[in-house]
Amino acid sequence: MTRLTLAIDAMGGDFGPCVTVPAAMQALASNSQLHLLLVGNPDNISSLLAKADSALTARLEIIPAESVIASDARPSQAIRQSRGSSMRVALELVKEGRAEACVSAGNTGALMGLSKLLLRPLDGIERPALMTVLPHQQHGKTVVLDLGANVESDSAMLVQFAIMGAVVAEEVLAIDTPRVALLNIGEEETKGLDSIREAAAILRDSSEINYIGYLEGNDLLTGKTDVLVCDGFVGNVTLKTMEGVVRMFLSLLKSQGEGKKRAWWLTLLGRVLKKRLAKRFGHLNPDQYNGACLLGLRGTVIKSHGAANQSAFAAAIEQAEQAVRRQVPERIAARLQAVLPKSD
Repeated sequence: MTRLTLAIDAMGGDFGPCVTVPAAMQALASNSQLHLLLVGNPDNISSLLAKADSALTARLEIIPAESVIASDARPSQAIRQSRGSSMRVALELVKEGRAEACVSAGNTGALMGLSKLLLRPLDGIERPALMTVLPHQQHGKTVVLDLGANVESDSAMLVQFAIMGAVVAEEVLAIDTPRVALLNIGEEETKGLDSIREAAAILRDSSEINYIGYLEGNDLLTGKTDVLVCDGFVGNVTLKTMEGVVRMFLSLLKSQGEGKKRAWWLTLLGRVLKKRLAKRFGHLNPDQYNGACLLGLRGTVIKSHGAANQSAFAAAIEQAEQAVRRQVPERIAARLQAVLPKSD
């Protein structure tokens, strides 16, 4: 694949074009094969491109949209009133084949519903799941899903998530026979909700999945598993709690000791320690892995954090590039056909 075209919902998120447009330019500068369709209010987008490099703007096109789906809108109402919105137009560009993926920082529920409506789930998938790849302490990566697309998930859905996560670990992270675990309140087989225990029984008997059992939340960044599966409620709370702790830790490294008078050697020692700690844990910065892929669709959709800054949104665009080039939807479809029982 040479040319790669992505549709960007330029109006979504807390900051809209103020973040998405500079991030788009950053992405274009880092990939000469990338072309972007910026969907939104032409006047708002154009004003931010006035001083942009003409060589980069030659590889983007502004696609007009009439409205924006509010971040706090109820998904059902947002979907009914979505025609002409930047999010829906961006997804329609993927459906029509004009773009190979969509990236949005907008309303998660609306993005989930519209993606399912326009792009349709793969055969064997009840509902798509939000997935991200997190760095861990061993400097490897762990696939985690679901991160909020489905507040409640039954055992069949958890098994589907496990299969999709294993495919991503194999195809994107190049892990042979990835270890798959279920996130639970304990490692004992008797613990957890019925849906988790039932999913565990199915995964344990599957020859296609390297299931290793339950893991607790404190193992999220330890590298004990390659794929960690949970429902969307637990996954979303877990991810945001972890991100908040990491951000606080990294901010303390930057601010500790500022404005205080110390002996020169204490100042030097503090700088050395902070530099080493930042190097050791800097890869855990949430901005570097922003973007959750909506797995289980017949196309590629990336959900960025609503509060993403420029570098974080650029990371989401990069994730969309990788998902398209690795043909993630096609590879998941092939695995589902081989593993899941055929429907009547």
